Amino acid sequence: MEEEEEEEKSRLYEAYNELHGLAQDFETPFDAPAVLVVGHQTDGKSALVEALMGFQFNHVGGGTKTRRPITLHMKYDPDCEVPLCRIVSSDTDVEPPSTVTSVPQQKSLQQIQSYIEAENKRLEHEPCQFSAKEIIITVEYKYCPNLTIIDTPGLLAPAPGRKNRALQGQARLVESLVRAKMQHKEFIILCLEDCSDWSNATTRRVVMQIDPELSRTVIVSTKLDTKIPQFACSSDVEVFLRPPACTLDGCILGDSPFFTSVPSGRVGSTHESVYRSNDEFKQQAISLREMEDVASLEEKLGRPLSKEERSRIGVSSLRLFLEELLKKRYMDSVPLIIPLLEKEHRTTTRKLNDINQELSNLDEVKLKEKGRVFHDSFLTKLSLLLKGTVVAPPDKFGETLQDERVNGGAFTGTDGLQFPYKLIPNAGMRLYGGAQYHRAMAEFRFVVGATKCPPITREEIVNACGVEDIHDGTNYSRTACVIAVAKARDTFEPFLHQLGFRLLHILKRLLPISVYLLQKDGEYLSAHEVFLRRVASAFNNFAESTERACREKCMEDLVSTTRYVTWSIHNKNQAGLRQFLGSFAGSENSVTSTTSAVSQESFGSVTNEKNNVKPRADVKLSHLTSGVDSGTCIQTTETKLVDLLDTTLWNRRLAPSSERIVYALVQHIFHGIREHFLAFAELKFNCFLLMPVVDKLPALLREDLEYAFENELDNVFDITHLRHSLGQQKREMEIELKRINKLKEKFRQIHEQLSSVRSG
Repeated sequence: MEEEEEEEKSRLYEAYNELHGLAQDFETPFDAPAVLVVGHQTDGKSALVEALMGFQFNHVGGGTKTRRPITLHMKYDPDCEVPLCRIVSSDTDVEPPSTVTSVPQQKSLQQIQSYIEAENKRLEHEPCQFSAKEIIITVEYKYCPNLTIIDTPGLLAPAPGRKNRALQGQARLVESLVRAKMQHKEFIILCLEDCSDWSNATTRRVVMQIDPELSRTVIVSTKLDTKIPQFACSSDVEVFLRPPACTLDGCILGDSPFFTSVPSGRVGSTHESVYRSNDEFKQQAISLREMEDVASLEEKLGRPLSKEERSRIGVSSLRLFLEELLKKRYMDSVPLIIPLLEKEHRTTTRKLNDINQELSNLDEVKLKEKGRVFHDSFLTKLSLLLKGTVVAPPDKFGETLQDERVNGGAFTGTDGLQFPYKLIPNAGMRLYGGAQYHRAMAEFRFVVGATKCPPITREEIVNACGVEDIHDGTNYSRTACVIAVAKARDTFEPFLHQLGFRLLHILKRLLPISVYLLQKDGEYLSAHEVFLRRVASAFNNFAESTERACREKCMEDLVSTTRYVTWSIHNKNQAGLRQFLGSFAGSENSVTSTTSAVSQESFGSVTNEKNNVKPRADVKLSHLTSGVDSGTCIQTTETKLVDLLDTTLWNRRLAPSSERIVYALVQHIFHGIREHFLAFAELKFNCFLLMPVVDKLPALLREDLEYAFENELDNVFDITHLRHSLGQQKREMEIELKRINKLKEKFRQIHEQLSSVRSG
């Protein structure tokens, strides 16, 4: 009966070891129960794993040693006097996934230790100094427990400060790796704490982020032999051995922590070695260390330890607890593993059938037809996105206006300010396709429509006056035109480039969304990467060239609008301008008349003084206009024209009235250019960027594909490489299918045996 029970346990452990290897090699979605060792650097993780196994093999010591997780499938074999080790999977990250081997390679302890040390040193000099790829080793030994243990890299706790940034980056990387391993619900977490005060949650801080209640966590206090001398009185030891439930924040496995000590000497034949054999290390050193720890604790407590307390002291107690716990998990999980294997068998079979179908379709006629079908499906998805759809999830593919500004550029004027995004309709919504294009155009209208003419300085007006080619008078209408077109060109040209870049960003986003829709509908050619890259490149090139051509057309309009002022185009508000100039002319006439009267009166005063004639106080302006008809008190049209020419054409001193006229004309012309710019920019981007995607892209894309089909079909589909790749995938799938079938049969037999035992 005992032999049958041992044989049954052996088959159970062997089945789970194969299951774990299958999950690792082929990244299948199930995990076998295992013990995951988690702790900070120098907490003694690797040394504890060696003590649990009963022999030394690992790369241990100060600093960071373990840089790849090491999975150990341990199997108890009473007849195995020397550890029998095999490397199930030892490929490095540098090698391609196809080099994963499922054939165990027997290695000596020295070879395994050398390999692990070489891997750690290699990774130490890599940019990414840690790897999540496991080293899987199976071990059979007379002192081995029946356990699967995964030793992880030690967590780091670097000091703050800029000078420690490199170490801080490594700490984040290691913690991310360990957290990812702890996410597997089937794993029992062995949480190592190197502290004498349970309120200091060093490793538990990380573990409880994944397992808040510690419901699948076993806590182990390491280096017990160094902590016992630190306690001053027995009460401290009592609290340490039996910490209050509130201190550990949960219901931990085993109801209480375990306490271990591991001898520090190494096994070997050199003068530095302390132990000559693994038997000496296991039977003498570890056992002696446990007895010394018990004796030291009883001396500190002043009483003998109870049976329950003794069951928590030493590596042997921890090993027995873990072995029984894992055995129970194994047996409880057997009924759950079989349906997962069935599902994986169906999935792998379907993938293998798909690969066989792909191999049978590798001829020119079928490949061309598949390419044409993909072409039509791709264009259908593009059209659907522009017209509007809700098939693609907005949380994955949509962009808010803030996201769009960051990724596609913002509309920014000469002042560098952005229009408040909250004022744009649908700014907070995550849009894509035609809806996003429409929102971008709406924002363009808002921003450009609210753009005002930049400030005009007196220096700019004077510099714009210049000198005519036939006289040195001033032409303020020309001055206003010069200033207005310069201001408009500098203001609106950046908006044109910003609009093109933004709309091009929106159009290019259609490609990944279309790919998602094709994948969702099963119309994506996943095995033809070269062909897909060609289609993507053709689409992006078309979008870029079309946007560039459209922007050049808009630039021609902007140049013509700012090159020559055509009043029928620029004079959009003639009535308003006439009213302003009319009121201005009235006030200007009164100022001119008053100025003329004062000047004549001053002239008369000077003349009288020369002739010693005192001026009369009641002299009127009309009395000073000798030589003019006394009945006429209103200036003639000719006089008004002379006064206007005197203040504008013949006078280069910039009077406030002239400045106001120039400013009014500049504003008038600028606003006319702005309205024209808005109209032609929106119209041309709709006609020459958006519409070509609908009516020109299909023909151009089809033409490009047909040319490729006729002249470089092998390069487009890369038939040779594709056939080799599919053949490799087929072989891997066949291997995986055989392993799944074998495992499925093993677990079915185990399940039947367990069911018969329980029913009996």
